[in-house]
Amino acid sequence: MVDREQINQRAEALLTQYGSSILRLAYSYLHNMDDAEEILQDTLIQYLKTAPVLEQEAHEKAWLFRVAGNLSKNRIAYNKVRSTDELKESLAAEQREDLSFVWEAVKDLPVKYREVIHLFYYEGLSTAEIAAILEQKESTVRSHLMRGREKLRSILKEGYDL
Repeated sequence: MVDREQINQRAEALLTQYGSSILRLAYSYLHNMDDAEEILQDTLIQYLKTAPVLEQEAHEKAWLFRVAGNLSKNRIAYNKVRSTDELKESLAAEQREDLSFVWEAVKDLPVKYREVIHLFYYEGLSTAEIAAILEQKESTVRSHLMRGREKLRSILKEGYDL
């Protein structure tokens, strides 16, 4: 039996190691930093409650990402039921020389494409790792990546004349 102090110390280490990645993942779903921060907290609370025994560090990361993704999807459904309008931070692509406008365009993609694009490009995960996190076949992940890129290309051509 693992004692509570060890679990708390491991959760603190996970927060330090993966906190910003979980926050970015949640934000990619929710487009609201307050909600994303709550998802980060809720993910760590789930870790503290369940205290999963995971064999490898990669399994811990996958577990955390899966929990954060599921909590984010639940929050999206909750927000739809509550009919809340979130404030959107709009970017003027003409005034920016970086690629932030691309990530803004990613927000317009359906969730199934947005999540794989975020995990692949922003988090640097392989399609096999993404498939494990999302509990999908690797071929499905590759298909979503391809279709997501096509839709993103279309959005960028329409909105930014690229």
